[in-house]
Amino acid sequence: MPNKKLIITQNLNEHLLQQVKGLIPDWTVITGRAPAIWQDHINDAEIIAGWKSEMNEPILYEASELKWIQTWSAGVNALPLEKLEQKNVQITTANGVHAYPISETIFALMLAFTRKIDTYVKQQQEKTWHHADMKQEIHEKTIGIIGVGKIGKETAKIAKAFGMTVLGVRHSGKSEEYVDEMFTQKQLNDLLPKCDYVVVTLPLTPETQDMFGTNEFKLMKPSAFFINIGRGSLVVQNELIQALKDQQIAGAGLDVFETEPLPESSPLWEMKNVIITPHTSGNTEYYDKRLIEDIFIPNLKNYLNGKNPTTNLLNYKKGY
Repeated sequence: MPNKKLIITQNLNEHLLQQVKGLIPDWTVITGRAPAIWQDHINDAEIIAGWKSEMNEPILYEASELKWIQTWSAGVNALPLEKLEQKNVQITTANGVHAYPISETIFALMLAFTRKIDTYVKQQQEKTWHHADMKQEIHEKTIGIIGVGKIGKETAKIAKAFGMTVLGVRHSGKSEEYVDEMFTQKQLNDLLPKCDYVVVTLPLTPETQDMFGTNEFKLMKPSAFFINIGRGSLVVQNELIQALKDQQIAGAGLDVFETEPLPESSPLWEMKNVIITPHTSGNTEYYDKRLIEDIFIPNLKNYLNGKNPTTNLLNYKKGY
């Protein structure tokens, strides 16, 4: 009987790789980023850790041995979910790996706008000494966190260190530590006018697509800042651009976009009240360690014992 196969489409360090191999000594483990390393093994791999678009067609063959996918990202909208559901493939995500780095990025953007750091960096390049009318502070302001998952929870915790009022939105409306008041998505219009900062951390689903557009930006304070580290298609981008031009909101910190890389022709590049980061808010030196040790290995132990993976198991109906 041929050995079972695991594909890991990443260049793991030896310590992490040996932790995985130690659990499955009789399996064949194929690792590496280059498609040439794993492309001939896709069809007979039982587990794939790190989804790649080149895998879309091969794993849908009837002969595919695939039973479980561990993604290397929190989002799953790039996967052929309908086909995978039909084949009863279990999917677990990297949700939770990003909580520290993304929450740090959120506050970096908030502080940059509030304390004019982005303006001063530009002035330094021009050798300009000017106060730029800097006078705002974060302390005791109100933040609205749209999507109180692991990233949202960490963001709320940090916000409390600034003495902020924290408002949250989650599908269930269930209360959460560090969140002063929780809203459901249907109550979004009630939350937006209260916020000095609106932070979007949601996954992209049919329910959340185009969630923010002209109507939502009109409800926000003209002094409010909008930050999106979720997915670009949560926002109607041309309507955000118009809201920024019309000064319906004070500024936007954007890590994600409808089209990535962001086209050079986009007006967002030239807007003084916009800070752009290239979908890097989740990057961290501890990414692989957290994914392997906190998510993949506990799930692998369950899987080897005949149980379903439990950490970050995708609900196909919800899309996350």
